Amino acid sequence: MTPDVSVSRDIHAPAATVWAAITDITRMGEWSPETYEATWNEGFDTAELGARWTGRNRNGEKEWVTEAEITEIVDGERFVFDCDWKGYVFATWGYEITPTDTGCTVTEFTSDHRPEEAKAGSSKISGVEDRAAHNTAGMHETLARLAAACEA
Repeated sequence: MTPDVSVSRDIHAPAATVWAAITDITRMGEWSPETYEATWNEGFDTAELGARWTGRNRNGEKEWVTEAEITEIVDGERFVFDCDWKGYVFATWGYEITPTDTGCTVTEFTSDHRPEEAKAGSSKISGVEDRAAHNTAGMHETLARLAAACEA
């Protein structure tokens, strides 16, 4: 997969600390400016292949709910999930962690799978006209918040 958008940040914390934070999806609301809450779906309580959760999202006055499923997980290195709405996968999101001498580099990435004809409708739901620009800004904010939490 070649992501549409990716953002990287050096975090001065052990890779294992960052991995634990990223894969605890119940903490997603601490870092994401859009997803304010994430809860494991029934039958799941930890990050593993196939695990699903519900994300509650907000952009200004707009709110919506999505489902997500972990599609790839490499312990300590790579965490990837698909987001769907009523069974339709509209985006893939993920994180890669690379250890460094001072902690790790985290790369957040996403690919938009919506066909052109679906973009206007999803813009009405989310209030986001330019999803790539919105996601880029959100990723910078997410990684800054993640760094602040993990470096504390």
